[in-house]
Amino acid sequence: MEPVAGSPEWLSVYTAAERPDLWEKVRDDGLFRDVWPEYNQHGNHTAAYFGALFPRFSDFQLLFVDERTPRVVARGRTVPFRWDGTLDDLPAGIDAVGIRAVESDATPNALSALAAEVDLPMQGAGLSSFVIAAMAEVATAHGFRALVAPVRPSLKDRYPLTPIDRYAEWRREDGLPFDSWMRVHARLGARILRTEARSMEIVAAVELWEVWTGMAFPEDGHYVFPGGLAPLTVSAGQGEYWEPNVWMLHEVGGNGPRNFAVRPSAQATSLAIGNPKT
Repeated sequence: MEPVAGSPEWLSVYTAAERPDLWEKVRDDGLFRDVWPEYNQHGNHTAAYFGALFPRFSDFQLLFVDERTPRVVARGRTVPFRWDGTLDDLPAGIDAVGIRAVESDATPNALSALAAEVDLPMQGAGLSSFVIAAMAEVATAHGFRALVAPVRPSLKDRYPLTPIDRYAEWRREDGLPFDSWMRVHARLGARILRTEARSMEIVAAVELWEVWTGMAFPEDGHYVFPGGLAPLTVSAGQGEYWEPNVWMLHEVGGNGPRNFAVRPSAQATSLAIGNPKT
């Protein structure tokens, strides 16, 4: 696809349909595995939709290549789904939107971001904004009016006891979101739709949670842990964790839903798109 407007001349972008060989290599090499906390790679439902992205939705998957090297430095994963534009019909988080997309036969009219990943050595260079911008261009190219994102707030792990609806309301003095990843979306024109306290489910044996977190959980109770956005609940040998997200909406061109019914009482939404530093 064409370069993203404003991106450096050395940055090329390809869909997985254009470069299936490169997509498979990045996947098989686990290039972006270290971008995520270990526990975050064990969602109970994530394999059902992340595993369906290629080749079924190849046109909606993005790779960014630094042509000076050349190597892949960023990846964008998205999924098209059917949405009537109202909060009532907005899926309840990343698991819900992914499952709707892969199980529904309805013609999609909106695009949901799933992950915007930047290679660790390139984080802090501003590439994440180009990943989101490219997602918006893909949505427009397919005639959609909406790109939504279940944002995974970058700084939320520092405030795991703060409810996501309160966290999403925090602002800096300039009026932009307190959270740096939410701020990237806001600067690109996105607005909050709603928060999701139970966006991605991770329930597993306590022994697995101890391996993933490097902690011991000696008794039943609620625990904060490294990288967690919310507490882990331990009971009867099981650890239960629900990752919160914030749904954010980018209105783009196309022919999808036009009247986004965001009610005054609606809370902010969560988007599980990666955690890149910008």
